[in-house]
Amino acid sequence: MLKENFNDLISFLVVARERSFTKAAAKLGVSQSALSHSIRGLEERLDIRLLTRTTRSVAPTEAGEKLATSLEPRFAEIESELDALLDMRDTPSGNIRITAGEHAVDSVLWPVLKPFLASYPDINVEIVVDNTLTDIVSGRFDAGIRLGEQVAKDMIAVRIGPEMSMAVVGAPSYFEQYGTPMTPQDLQNHRCINMRLPTMGGLYAWEFEKEGQELRVRVDGQLIFNSLRQRIDAANVGFGIAYVPEDSVKNELADGRLVQVLKEWCNTFPGYYLYYPSRKQHTTAFSLFVEALRYKP
Repeated sequence: MLKENFNDLISFLVVARERSFTKAAAKLGVSQSALSHSIRGLEERLDIRLLTRTTRSVAPTEAGEKLATSLEPRFAEIESELDALLDMRDTPSGNIRITAGEHAVDSVLWPVLKPFLASYPDINVEIVVDNTLTDIVSGRFDAGIRLGEQVAKDMIAVRIGPEMSMAVVGAPSYFEQYGTPMTPQDLQNHRCINMRLPTMGGLYAWEFEKEGQELRVRVDGQLIFNSLRQRIDAANVGFGIAYVPEDSVKNELADGRLVQVLKEWCNTFPGYYLYYPSRKQHTTAFSLFVEALRYKP
């Protein structure tokens, strides 16, 4: 009975986390019918409903949410202990799960991955590209990567990249046709390529600073993206003006495909940090990964 309960609790936790029998079954490597039978058996033994099921969704009941909240840290602790056992082997090994935005992956993770994986062939790295401010604890990530100003104060933060600055850019053909903005306020009279905020859902206000004066400008345009790459591509073909990390368009600026304006209004700010909970027990694999990413000016 103990083994049966243990297996069914794992199944329940994955379904509660994924909010989908289909996704949970794929993650566990079992059929949906077997997974449904497992959950049903657990509910019958406990004599309480743990999940609310509809044709389109699955969600924990109040009792289910309470059980999932209680189980999550316990299973995380078990996984951590198992990873620690792997560290007793001579060769560093184990799995590392990281969440990061697309620009962070391109600018700070990608350059490190190839030499790191080549040096440690028994370490596996999973990177979930997500521009939202993900809860790394509930998402069961080892760490996240975000801008320094976005990292919660109760997290350990390790600097992994240089300071950054944004750039206001457009194609030469666009500026020839519509003119060049001389101040941030002028952008309100231009076609701008907007970014949808992933967490709150609103449009991002472009931020500027010069000689102590700070401005947040809300711009208009026909195009809205939640992806950096598409904003750059749209600017390249002359759809409008984009506001992007300067290093993400260095090649386009160098060869003249894009032109930068309002540079004196775009100051530097803290770059990317790797962050993780202070209470988490870390494996040798994770510690090696942190050191590989640590910024060395």
